[in-house]
Amino acid sequence: MRDRLRFLMGGEVREIRQADPTETVLNWLRKDAARRGTKEGCGEGDCGSCTVLIGDLVDGDLRYQAVNACIQFMPTLDGKHLVTIEDLKSDDGRLHAVQQALVEEHGSQCGFCTPGFAMSLYGFYLNQEDPTVPNLNDALAGNLCRCTGYGPIVKAGQKMFALESSDRVAAAKVDVIKILQKLSEGGALTIDAGKHRLMAPRTSAEFASLYDAHPDATILSGGTDVGLWVTKQLRTLDTVIYLGSVEDLRRIDETDAEIKIWANVTLTEALPVLGACYPEYGELLRRFGGKQVRNVGTLCGNVANGSPIGDNPPVLIALNARMSLRRADATREIAVEDFFIDYGVQDRKPGEYVEWVAIPKPRLNSDLFVYKISKRFDQDISAVCGAFRIQMDGDRIEDARIAFGGMAATPKRAFGAEQALAGGVWDDETAKRAMDALADDFKPINDMRATARYRAKVTCNLLKKVQLRYAAGVSAPRLTSSMEGPYA
Repeated sequence: MRDRLRFLMGGEVREIRQADPTETVLNWLRKDAARRGTKEGCGEGDCGSCTVLIGDLVDGDLRYQAVNACIQFMPTLDGKHLVTIEDLKSDDGRLHAVQQALVEEHGSQCGFCTPGFAMSLYGFYLNQEDPTVPNLNDALAGNLCRCTGYGPIVKAGQKMFALESSDRVAAAKVDVIKILQKLSEGGALTIDAGKHRLMAPRTSAEFASLYDAHPDATILSGGTDVGLWVTKQLRTLDTVIYLGSVEDLRRIDETDAEIKIWANVTLTEALPVLGACYPEYGELLRRFGGKQVRNVGTLCGNVANGSPIGDNPPVLIALNARMSLRRADATREIAVEDFFIDYGVQDRKPGEYVEWVAIPKPRLNSDLFVYKISKRFDQDISAVCGAFRIQMDGDRIEDARIAFGGMAATPKRAFGAEQALAGGVWDDETAKRAMDALADDFKPINDMRATARYRAKVTCNLLKKVQLRYAAGVSAPRLTSSMEGPYA
């Protein structure tokens, strides 16, 4: 076991002993490292002003991903390469192609958000992604500009590939891989800092044992929810068990019958697999937060969080997905819909964690329709999220599974509407009968995102939309994906 956090930054290995387990990367950069190019905007992972890149070894190669430093805890850097805006310029002070393109295209106005945009573009640049406008829009969806300068920024993203530039990070790739391989040696990280403690096991067996022994501990994975507990709710987390170092839980198992997403798989990693199988699900995940959120947030974590407005649960419930809950050496499987009991209450016993979620693959003549209703297209929480899995037998509806988020204290099935559809054909009468049943299925509330009346109307309209799509013979996603090919 180790008590020192070790990571690479600026060509040097940094070692921090007894680091505060819940200190954010942003706070450390500005306070201790004097790297103040990384800005604090929202402090909750929404605006992207604090965007940095984290390099990690994946199958022996380097992968750099954009993350929000404001909700990323320092121990998550262990064994990784931290890249900030200060690393872009060359040794002689010349601007990197990303920065030069922003200058030439007038992509900076007040300038406060610019370092975050530059880092998101730099991640795009390092990964040599195709600079189409849709792809750039996806890459920048997690960065907000109050001066509304998106047009020039996107143009800069297209121009940067045409400019000559020296790249210190890319040039040091071989050396960085060797350093990270060295840093990965040694035991698991354990930090004791006064009242705060963090443990970062390396295997699922170690993780399960630790959580069984410390059932009151906070599980930390991507931190897209837990980070806000600290930065916004000012909670004190006494004991944290970090999941991110558990490599045997970072895998996707796929058979002819199902796709099994394990606990340490990020939404970015899950998207192409699930999107290839269910294009509409892929479109929903493309709108799940910004890229910085998807790069660290996990599918299992989104389910475990138990939010009634989480985007994944309605889809998983409509698809009749199941999940595994593990405690020590014991596991049990339940349907995802049975996990949600009441507001803030899930069927998860002390010491249990969500080990995996298994999604059945489509059956013949089965269709999935997914709709997210929010005030913004990108990076916004749903007012209503609806998922419709329809099984057809010729022109008749053999079976329907319908689930909504944002309509009740938990993600919930629309049992009345399902029964009204079963055995019918997609005509106005059947649709009207199912829409009337929705009024008995849900009694929504008024809140900051929508009124109860709006939500009730929206659910009916979405059901009507499914009917109209069948009438038009539409089977493709309602949104055109920005990705090349079928999510592959």
